Amino acid sequence: MPEDTLAALLLARAGDDRPGLYFEDRVWSWREHVAACLAAATWLDAHAAAHATPLHVGVLCDNVPELVFLVGGAALAGHVVVALNPTRSPAELARDAAATDVALLLCDDPYEEVGRRLAAGLGIPCAALSRASPPGPGGEPVTEPGGELGGDLGGKPGSDTRPGDLVMLIFTSGTSGRPRAVRITQRKIAVPGRSLAALLAPGDVVYCSMPLFHSGAVMAAYAPAVASGAALALRRRFSASGLLTDVRRYGCTYLHYVGKALSYVLATAERPDDADNPLRLAFGNEGSATAVRRFGERFGCHVIDAFGSTETAIALTPDPTGPPGCLGRLPEGVEIRDPATGERCPPAIVEDGRLLNPGEAIGELVNATGAGLFDGYYNDPEADAERIRAGEFWSGDLAYADAGGYVFFAGRGTERLRVDGENLAVAPIEAALREFPGVVEAAVYPVPDAVAGDQIMGALVMSAPFAPAEFAALFAAFLASRRDLGVKAVPRYIRICSALPETPSHKVVKRHLVRDAWRTPDPVWWRTGTGWRPLKEEDVKAIEDEFVRNGRGHLLEG
Repeated sequence: MPEDTLAALLLARAGDDRPGLYFEDRVWSWREHVAACLAAATWLDAHAAAHATPLHVGVLCDNVPELVFLVGGAALAGHVVVALNPTRSPAELARDAAATDVALLLCDDPYEEVGRRLAAGLGIPCAALSRASPPGPGGEPVTEPGGELGGDLGGKPGSDTRPGDLVMLIFTSGTSGRPRAVRITQRKIAVPGRSLAALLAPGDVVYCSMPLFHSGAVMAAYAPAVASGAALALRRRFSASGLLTDVRRYGCTYLHYVGKALSYVLATAERPDDADNPLRLAFGNEGSATAVRRFGERFGCHVIDAFGSTETAIALTPDPTGPPGCLGRLPEGVEIRDPATGERCPPAIVEDGRLLNPGEAIGELVNATGAGLFDGYYNDPEADAERIRAGEFWSGDLAYADAGGYVFFAGRGTERLRVDGENLAVAPIEAALREFPGVVEAAVYPVPDAVAGDQIMGALVMSAPFAPAEFAALFAAFLASRRDLGVKAVPRYIRICSALPETPSHKVVKRHLVRDAWRTPDPVWWRTGTGWRPLKEEDVKAIEDEFVRNGRGHLLEG
């Protein structure tokens, strides 16, 4: 059996009696874990007889053991788990399930009613997720005729799997457009699993609270646990206040995070014994440089913030010796190119942390050698063509690299700003705003300018209510102290939010903020010739009248 398959990684654990899975008050050994996967494989085979093979099984659930067993069963039996996002609307779920050929729907509390309605609308059967797995740990191990698990695999589940076989379909987060179903193959799970397993030992415990219907949790929590033999500690849903309690309860030494999770944990009340915990390593992506530093200091662990996406076509290795905020060095075969011309961008010129040549240095990350671990989207040739051009992978992610080859994230392809004829990136501005005292999280995005181009708007989540009378002076002084912000990079508008609109994996959905602009019940401050002051109704009317006078009133529609 090829080593780069999830099936092989699972079967290598089949004789292991050490803890393999923690969930609430229950624990499974790895032997019991694999046995449950084999039981799920048998169940899937039985239900596939009435459907096309492989069977595409949609799931609506939180992080529960039955989902993990189902994914393992699919890997061993050659079926496909379609990870549906339960936070999407019924109409969106129906489109997602239809586009991925879901023939059977499994659901768990609290999504059973939504699942039954979805299945009825699609004309497919629906069942409880628990039907696909044996009830809890401690049951009789499931073995195949002719020997113990882990012996001769000839003719047994998983023995004929190949690295390119499909195991899951996982949708992209959809922060900048419609979610797309990415083909998650055996190798796409096994390769990062084996790579990250180098950071772990069999006695480690991996904490997984990020949703398993996104790729990060599958590839950076589940997969390395299977590959290394470390136990996996599941939590139904992420909880900032519950994280440290869970880490101590299960003895977690490694945790996986995505997006803004670190910032939300840091917003919880600080205690003098926060660093008294077993956590050794936190691994994830899209954590801000500020949050990464503060999390490591507060909880006494090493944080590795890597570059990643569901497509996994470009890999950047973090370099702790590099400049603050960098993603690592530009690897061989990966280039930063101008999306319009296709030419390579020149190195960034950085002075006092400020990017001086953003117009020419910022470009799109491109894998010039191919698609890496990206096996394409499912039945979406238009989306494939957008990413793969002449055998090269265009990521849609903006970045720049300094003269030493260190790469800095600059935003998504839709997040480029053009202010007074100058191109700017959102990521450096967000990094600066996160340093303002009391900020939990920040998002920066373009809103239209009444004359031409864009104005910069920022949305801030604060750790505690601020005094409006003090905000103007404090914020103005803070911005004046930032040598890394040029004159044109200073925001025109600041919105104070109780929370940012997010995907379940804590990625900010900026198109919602862009749509709202300054039309929001949240407090909005704006920068005028005399300083910062609250935006009032009469100010909004004056701003929007200026759009009409300049023939740009259509930009305010919707």
